[in-house]
Amino acid sequence: MKRREFIALLGGAASVWPLAARAQQPKMPVVGYLDVGSPTGSAQFVAAFREGLSKSGYLEGSNVTIEYRWADGQAERLGELALDLIRRQVTVLATPGSTAAALAAKAATTSIPIIFTIGADPVAAGLVPSLSRPGGNVTGVATLNMEVGPKRLELLREVVPSAQIVALLANPTNPTISEPLSRDAQEAARALGLQLHILHASNDGEIEAAFAALRDVQVGGVVIGSDQFFNSRSAQLAALALKYSVPSIYQYRAFTAAGGLISYGASLTDAFQLGGVYVGRVLNGEKPSDLPVLQSTKLDLIINLNTARALGITFPLALLARADEVIE
Repeated sequence: MKRREFIALLGGAASVWPLAARAQQPKMPVVGYLDVGSPTGSAQFVAAFREGLSKSGYLEGSNVTIEYRWADGQAERLGELALDLIRRQVTVLATPGSTAAALAAKAATTSIPIIFTIGADPVAAGLVPSLSRPGGNVTGVATLNMEVGPKRLELLREVVPSAQIVALLANPTNPTISEPLSRDAQEAARALGLQLHILHASNDGEIEAAFAALRDVQVGGVVIGSDQFFNSRSAQLAALALKYSVPSIYQYRAFTAAGGLISYGASLTDAFQLGGVYVGRVLNGEKPSDLPVLQSTKLDLIINLNTARALGITFPLALLARADEVIE
């Protein structure tokens, strides 16, 4: 072979090798992130999810891609959004913060791993047959929000001891959450000698109407029921509670940070982070059927003294001492 031909052959081979090397690189896994809410107000929870992923060795844009699908409070869209992610051939489906999203994902696939983060009982919701042995393609993280629902009513009574009538705001389009929540609240109200008035809301207009109706029933306070739809409306809920001068309690810090009176419930940042860790473990080769449902047990009691002063409420010193955070 002549020297010139040999050099040309080497040059041609060099141009092919990078292409071959690129072709042999492993395909970056894709996580489908299905949320019944909207990106507005969810940034801190998405950040917590990403932090959990990073603990398992995955950084978005570096060695994993996340495809986000938001239902913007319209639960009826979740089924199609789940199918859209499946068509995208995602490696794992994450459904943080919503039982409805988890159920939609489960109905859409029996093969793609699903990691949920919910406040409802996963067994009662029909997501898994057992917490310790979930089996199938579904597992995740459960918080204590449903279990502490009656405690919120007790706290509200402690803050407003003169109240005889209280209200519960529930989302009727999410019966998996609203029905047991209403049932438990009724039992807790009877035990406390309170009359419970249940109001329903599943869109922004109905939330406004529900608070306006509180004047007609002369409630002494309102418990906002656990629901992903309400999670994305913390600022609206807090503003309406102030507008109508109604002492109110919800489950997450975002509510009190936005001007709500008091919040008591699971730490969503902790739960979302655990969900991200589980997604990472599945990406590392573990099977959902071998991963027991985790219980996020971190609870936060947060009080907003600025709102208390605006409502003319004085918190008991014992309750202030128990608070994890006091906003002034």
